[in-house]
Amino acid sequence: MKNTLIALFALTLVTACQDEVQVVKPAAIALTPEAAGHYCQMTVLEHDGPKAQIHLKSFDNPIWFTQVRDAVAFTLSPEEPKDIAAIYVNDMDKAESWAQPGSDNWIEADKAWFVTGSRQTGGMGAPEAIPFGSEEGARTFASAHGGSVLRFKDIPANYVLGSVDVSSAETVTAHDMRGVSQ
Repeated sequence: MKNTLIALFALTLVTACQDEVQVVKPAAIALTPEAAGHYCQMTVLEHDGPKAQIHLKSFDNPIWFTQVRDAVAFTLSPEEPKDIAAIYVNDMDKAESWAQPGSDNWIEADKAWFVTGSRQTGGMGAPEAIPFGSEEGARTFASAHGGSVLRFKDIPANYVLGSVDVSSAETVTAHDMRGVSQ
């Protein structure tokens, strides 16, 4: 009986300690010329607009995306791994311009505000999910370029997995980003 009580006490301590262990997310990695897009295998820096990186628990290096939309599609695709440790996107509030979204201005995707359905296309010519670090930045951009403001988890699957119509696309210039970026 005494051994059983000791074993139960030890098990309780181990369980309590496990509850207190916090998983540390891997840090965002600065974008370099060597980064290649997961789906297109093209150099990520060759494309305008915001980028994304996904870190998997089973892989040491981030998976890069030339468009944020593709990273969202990755998370929804049944063929892709689901052991996601972290997702980072460019904070367009801090972007120099649409052509220069930044190499180290990353924000966790679940903390960003996204504009979907705007007239602006991403780096591969498809509609983009444009991330901002602030709701105000996202709303200002949506006011100027159309679209809806929402959170990562609320981006509709059909927006990133559906067919693409680029006939109404526009290009955002550096001037257009002023007032949105800080």
